[in-house]
Amino acid sequence: MTILAIDTTNEHGSIAITEDERVIEEVSLPPGDGFGHILFGEIENLLLRNGLRLADMDAFASASGPGTFTGVRVGLTAVKGLAEALSRKVVVVSNLKTMAYFGTRELRAPMLDARRGDVYGAVYNAELELVREEVVMKQDAWLASLPVDVEVLTEPRLLAGAIGRIAARECAVGRALDPAMVDANYVRRSDAEMMWQDVR
Repeated sequence: MTILAIDTTNEHGSIAITEDERVIEEVSLPPGDGFGHILFGEIENLLLRNGLRLADMDAFASASGPGTFTGVRVGLTAVKGLAEALSRKVVVVSNLKTMAYFGTRELRAPMLDARRGDVYGAVYNAELELVREEVVMKQDAWLASLPVDVEVLTEPRLLAGAIGRIAARECAVGRALDPAMVDANYVRRSDAEMMWQDVR
């Protein structure tokens, strides 16, 4: 199962090609003013270096958030478009679940900066099953709510390789989606939505 995986949800974007649970190559995306204008060029270069074509991909995968709203949409739109054009399936993976993949203990609590003093957090077990739902709350309150034996994880620089590995597992058990069924995992509303609610 060969998968092209994408993460454009934060400043450390990355793309990877994986085969089953082996990472063929993972590269960071050059930082700058968003990834939308460089993403497809970077994908083309990655494929060329490995003697592959988009048509060789069995599925496409993307981080689904939480993260920057524009960044989440860039990655999801890319994989949806590629999968639709090539009649492939899509797997979307929560950033928090991906971070939990890097843990070593039975209970893993990935945590991401949500700004305004908040964090996105969740608790997963070693099988990457949710033990506590993804939430957004104040960092001190989140940390204080965790069990003492949990491993707290902060974001690793590159996520695409792990996203591809997790996606291979999801494909193997029939959890890949048709592109039209894919949606983002924002956890909370965008700033624009919250401002609109405040003025109504």
